Amino acid sequence: MTSAKHAHVVGLGLIGASVALALGEAGWRVTGDDLDPDVVALALASDVIEASDPDPEVQLIIIATPAGVVADVAADYLARFDDPTLIVTDVAGVKGAIVHDVTSPRFLGGHPMAGSELRGLRGARGDLFQGCTWVLTPTSTTPADLYGRLHSHLREIGANVVAVSSADHDRLVALASHVPHLLAGALMNQAAEAAREDAVLLQLAAGGFRDMTRIAAGDPAIWPDILFENREAVAATMMMLEERLVALRTAVQTHDRGALEASLTSASMARRQLPGRALKSEEMAYLRVLIADRPGSLAHVTMTASEMLVNIYDIEIAHAIEGNKGTLLLAVDVEQASRFMDALRAADFEVVRET
Repeated sequence: MTSAKHAHVVGLGLIGASVALALGEAGWRVTGDDLDPDVVALALASDVIEASDPDPEVQLIIIATPAGVVADVAADYLARFDDPTLIVTDVAGVKGAIVHDVTSPRFLGGHPMAGSELRGLRGARGDLFQGCTWVLTPTSTTPADLYGRLHSHLREIGANVVAVSSADHDRLVALASHVPHLLAGALMNQAAEAAREDAVLLQLAAGGFRDMTRIAAGDPAIWPDILFENREAVAATMMMLEERLVALRTAVQTHDRGALEASLTSASMARRQLPGRALKSEEMAYLRVLIADRPGSLAHVTMTASEMLVNIYDIEIAHAIEGNKGTLLLAVDVEQASRFMDALRAADFEVVRET
């Protein structure tokens, strides 16, 4: 029996194939395509996809191509399918240029903060997105209903969804993802070069070194385009990091114990505060937020949540029968609910917590 839900994935590399597997495990009918016919054949033989052509009633299209061609691929699919309820999204690691170029309200940019040192379709996993942060970049033209549906679809495959502007995404991801990849590569190259004279070095590589350099084993082909597209934010982040490294080098050379301990202590505390705990239903608070049917209302709510590190675990849109308002039904961490409500009320939203 054919599933009522149908998704099409464009680009069947590690992320695209993992999305296909995850959606399939969640009960979706999944089709997919790739420029390499051998990859398509392998995806079909491995049951990653059911077919290579999307049905006319496809509901969700995920573009998992290199960032530089996402806008063109999105434009093509938006022109081919005129269903006003269709959602087109992507998984590219940069968002600014894509969101600028694809202006259709049926497109909502996305980026899963997940990956693997494995490459291509053979490294794909259906559980890759369990507990990962999946960034969405809504704009003032993003329909509330479309955002809510995509949010729910991503929750089906285990992702925690946050919303930021495309500009903020690119600035923040430079520090959270792009520069760490460059650093991992630099550290690995330094060790490999040193090992030419002292081969035993790589035998001394303990857990910390392996953890820090794991991502250096990822597919190098995808990174130049990402880094070039986000070059300003990456360069600015690297300059700030260079200043920090110079200060640490000076502290080591001058035996400045206080500076070293302060740096290591603050880093240890910050690392322990990284979000990540899973919640049970009894640990969630359910909020009703009345929003006006005007551009930007939904984006304001979701971006406020992201800025405050409030994870929206579920979202539903209830439209009013009359008038120009609707209601967002949100499930958030009970410990964060009060301050989130205060922030929304300060922004003139009406918020009610369900009991």
